[in-house]
Amino acid sequence: MAQPSSLRADTTIRLSPKVLFKILDDEAVLLDLQSGQYFGLNELGCRIWQLIPAHGRLGEIQDRLVEEYDVSTDQAWHDLEDLIAELMRRGLVSAVPEPPPENLAESR
Repeated sequence: MAQPSSLRADTTIRLSPKVLFKILDDEAVLLDLQSGQYFGLNELGCRIWQLIPAHGRLGEIQDRLVEEYDVSTDQAWHDLEDLIAELMRRGLVSAVPEPPPENLAESR
């Protein structure tokens, strides 16, 4: 699994199937079914959670945040990276392993 410090724009994120997601007004609550712990998301965190299944790659999510929230690319990345690192630490999302480069796979 990728560590938060290794997050890059081409990193693909996957939601844990063991997490329930519920929107409450402009916030959201995640329930980890394994641990029984709740995790709250503000409006931005809620939107990031919604963008993960649709876009997956962090760079694409970052682009959407810039468009939707009128923030700089640096600010969008900072907010995205912080949240994804925390969600990974709690086991609520994971980084999808990168496939091997095509030229290495073909030479085997």
